[in-house]
Amino acid sequence: MAAAGDEVVVTCALTGVLTNPAQHPVPVTPAEMAAEARRAFDAGATVMHCHFRDQRPDMGFLPSWDPDVAGAICDAIRAACPGVVLNLSTGVVGDDISGPVACLERVRPEMAALNAGSLNYLKLRGNGQWAWPPMLFDNEVGKIERFVLAMDRLGVLPECECFDTGIVRSVAMFQAKGLLKSPVHVSLVMGVASGMPAKAAWLPLLVDEMGPETAWQAIVIGREEVWDVHRRTAELGGHLRTGVEDTFYLPGGAKTAGNGPLIEALVRVAQEAGRTVASPEAARRILGVA
Repeated sequence: MAAAGDEVVVTCALTGVLTNPAQHPVPVTPAEMAAEARRAFDAGATVMHCHFRDQRPDMGFLPSWDPDVAGAICDAIRAACPGVVLNLSTGVVGDDISGPVACLERVRPEMAALNAGSLNYLKLRGNGQWAWPPMLFDNEVGKIERFVLAMDRLGVLPECECFDTGIVRSVAMFQAKGLLKSPVHVSLVMGVASGMPAKAAWLPLLVDEMGPETAWQAIVIGREEVWDVHRRTAELGGHLRTGVEDTFYLPGGAKTAGNGPLIEALVRVAQEAGRTVASPEAARRILGVA
């Protein structure tokens, strides 16, 4: 359990991967990303998790691994939020990791997501049809090793994203093998239909599978059910993350206008659990980044 006053690092996941900005409040352009980051920063988020979208509306704002796009967005966020910690996505299907690595090289973020295992990424509609063609999000060990080597070379801290219980347990093996350095940072991704459910009751069991020095947070995808998981995460000593990548819904079910109100609600969750929200300087110390 967290002790009263324990500092908690709050992360904002700024934008969705495929979400249509014409229908949902997701930022896309450097100016939009910086403005949303500043709202989240003012509300208490000190880490910004970034995906990048193609800047051409005719392309549907699809995901982009253009390092110039990544650089323009991250430069704008850093200018808007002095002392912010950047955490870049690296999630890519297939063996070619050159795009994510090029973005890491251009931005030199403090942290980056490291997808720590594979998952059949599935969702079934109520009529029994697949919501999209079944997809393998492939992250075999050789691919993980290449990402870790690139991050080590660039001084980037890996954040191990774990979509299922076996992936959580694999992280300990990566550490024992010497692939990951201590302390390890783990994100429990909950709410993907074919992964771990967004259920607070799972958290003590998952925490028990991690080493005592593991820093962890919950990434909770869904509607208003995500808030029970956030509360339990705060109580158990985990760090906290939300944003329009993860949910559009505030406690109580109202739809958010953007990232700022979500972070405000998450900070209240932390405070109600007796936690102190870390400043940018404290977040860097806690995370172990320069």
